[in-house]
Amino acid sequence: MTVARPLRRAGSLAGGYVLLAFLWCFHWLPLSWQAAFGQGLGGLLWRLAVSRRRITLRNLALCFPELTQEARERLGREVFGWYCRSVLERGLLWFAPVARLRRLIRVEGDPGFADRHPGPVMWLVPHFMGLDVAGVATQLHIRRGLASIYQTQTQPVIDAAMRRARLRHGNTELFSRADGALPLVRSVRRGFGFFNLPDMDFGPRDAEFVPFFGVQAATLVAPSRLARSLGMAVQPVRVRLLPGGQGYVVRYLPPLEDFPTDDPVADARRINAWIEAQVRECPAQYFWVHKRFKTRPPGEPGLY
Repeated sequence: MTVARPLRRAGSLAGGYVLLAFLWCFHWLPLSWQAAFGQGLGGLLWRLAVSRRRITLRNLALCFPELTQEARERLGREVFGWYCRSVLERGLLWFAPVARLRRLIRVEGDPGFADRHPGPVMWLVPHFMGLDVAGVATQLHIRRGLASIYQTQTQPVIDAAMRRARLRHGNTELFSRADGALPLVRSVRRGFGFFNLPDMDFGPRDAEFVPFFGVQAATLVAPSRLARSLGMAVQPVRVRLLPGGQGYVVRYLPPLEDFPTDDPVADARRINAWIEAQVRECPAQYFWVHKRFKTRPPGEPGLY
């Protein structure tokens, strides 16, 4: 056992370095080539990643019961194509020169709101495949600093690379979820905007069950409470990956009106309804490979 553990760790580290080297080499390719490769890999992964395929199909069955099984499988294949694109194109986001990123990322809406607004700001960014693109766009086009909470990766080499990449444009602070909320609050009070990802299932703690596509989903109420306690304006951000080598679009939508309220559960319901509307516009690019409905209300059986 004492010998096997260091060997496994060494193998894991080596695998991380190999993956990182591949992403660095891959990012030099034209985006159209990267996109085609990602879509092809998605088709292969659909056949091989049985567990993730089942999770995706289960999510789609819960959220789109009106679709036939055949239609949900077609949508699932699209999801895997966009998912693989988003993973492989991380190399582009992590290593490409700023000039190339500016050419590929089109910004729409009102990105200047955060710089004009005198008080704290929260960007509300759902888990679409282009989530990291929205982070880069915010760093490159908005002077106000960005603060966010991230989930530490189990692969230490990739975790370190991801942190370096997300910090490389400067004026950014990242906090591990294990650090709690206090470092983030301090950052917001110093003027940083909160880049908030509100729609993952982190268990019952600080969450309430509110509908998402008609299914009760454990939903964080912290965004509402934090926005209310700090007097934050909340601006939704939507991102789309474009077909082929056309790049990306990040749209900064108008800030939510009458938000937050003194009812964090109602606010969570409103956020879920807004995310659902965005998903219906582009369902194949939402992060369906995650167990969004893993946590169930007391007494309810598991859905996966």
